[in-house]
Amino acid sequence: MQELHDAPLAPLTTFRLGGPATRLVTATTDAEVVAVVREADDNGTPLLLIGGGSNLVIGDKGFDGTALRIATQGFELTGTTLELAAGEVWTDAVARTVEAGLAGIECLAGIPGSAGATPIQNVGAYGQEVSSTITEVVAYDRTTRETVTLHNTDCAFSYRHSRFKADPERYVVLRVRLQLEDADGLSAPIKYAETARALGVDPGDRVPLTAARETVLKLRTGKGMVLDPEDHDTWSAGSFFTNPILTDAEFAEFHARVHARLGDGVEPPAYPAGDGHTKTSAAWLIDKAGFTKGYGTGPARISTKHTLALTNRGEATTEDLLALAREVVAGVREAFGITLVNEPVTVGVTL
Repeated sequence: MQELHDAPLAPLTTFRLGGPATRLVTATTDAEVVAVVREADDNGTPLLLIGGGSNLVIGDKGFDGTALRIATQGFELTGTTLELAAGEVWTDAVARTVEAGLAGIECLAGIPGSAGATPIQNVGAYGQEVSSTITEVVAYDRTTRETVTLHNTDCAFSYRHSRFKADPERYVVLRVRLQLEDADGLSAPIKYAETARALGVDPGDRVPLTAARETVLKLRTGKGMVLDPEDHDTWSAGSFFTNPILTDAEFAEFHARVHARLGDGVEPPAYPAGDGHTKTSAAWLIDKAGFTKGYGTGPARISTKHTLALTNRGEATTEDLLALAREVVAGVREAFGITLVNEPVTVGVTL
């Protein structure tokens, strides 16, 4: 294990923001991860888990405690069953499954971060979610002080949510097991309309795996959602806000506000989200509230490629970013009566 004191955390995040940690430990085996967690718990030391750093907003004062960087490695493919160590780079793992001719996560290409973070957030994009392929999650349970295996049904997956996110202080993900599909080199059925259009197929069609992955990467790159050190539009956490899910009553009120503000001919995005609920688009809300691509004049601005990404233009502080986020939240609430919820985890700060 590597141990550093007063260690900068900003370089470990895709925002490149945040102050130092009192102590930073890098663990490369499951046993090391568990040992550091147990030590912190025994001593009552605050603990911050860091994987790929793509979903973290760390305060400018940093973290007074132990930051544990999970850098474990392991890609084990047996037939169509895949086991990933938590520290595996997610986008690399997706590429390897496509090379192996297996379908199920090809449309999750280009998503930054580590494999261990994917079940926490129930990562999803372009018509796929990891919950549809995850069979088991191996985790250290800080309450029982044991390593446990949670089956898919035990993980309480929902839109960008899970049992792990609901109780963030309890579980430390160590391994993720997935069941993929051998479809003779073809993708899973394409579900997302934008992906289908880009591929020139109908929703439900299958395409060559490489075509699906490359198309998603192209779409993501066009939105600044594939990491590029030279492109400040990618100095972000990807989508900063989740898409709101509204009750029928809430959607009716929202619908009325849209017509009052934008005219009777304007219809907001609406997608079924279970009994009595409708999902709408956070990006649409932000744009229609007046926060267009590139909005802002300071060192933190909305991406020039996608309204849902807040970005560090190179000299921002975390407070600069939060000021922008709060401005967007207040503007959308005033315009449409909806309070946006941040997707990244905040450390030492609140929105």
